[in-house]
Amino acid sequence: MNLIQIHNTPFDPLKALADFQAQPLVNQNKAGATASFIGTMRDVNEGDDVTAMVLEHYPKMTERALEAVVKKAEAQWAILHTLVIHRVGEIQPSDSIVLVATWSAHRAAAFDSCRFIMEELKSTVPFWKKETLSDGSHRWVEKNTSG
Repeated sequence: MNLIQIHNTPFDPLKALADFQAQPLVNQNKAGATASFIGTMRDVNEGDDVTAMVLEHYPKMTERALEAVVKKAEAQWAILHTLVIHRVGEIQPSDSIVLVATWSAHRAAAFDSCRFIMEELKSTVPFWKKETLSDGSHRWVEKNTSG
């Protein structure tokens, strides 16, 4: 099962993981490994203090891009389940921005597919970030930080 969600309100990534795993899943007993990544907002970027961020997207375009990333991962690894949740809208430092989790029979596929999805998401999925700096000014983030 694949679940991809875009939220415009805060979410609890650990609760989302628990809720996903609590539902009856096909091949649930075949999953020997789960890998997850939780990304949160930092209060600093490019050496400047950041007090808030707005994450923008085009819903259909972003959803299709996320689905394509998951399909690419499924073509490379034996993934049983995938969960991707991404936040949009107004975000504060230490808020969760993204959760990526993959389930597989073995740890290598779980680790590798989770990292792949996260890296592809950061580099190919259309999200635009506008930061508010501590002096009240705003700037668009032009590039993502590397791994």
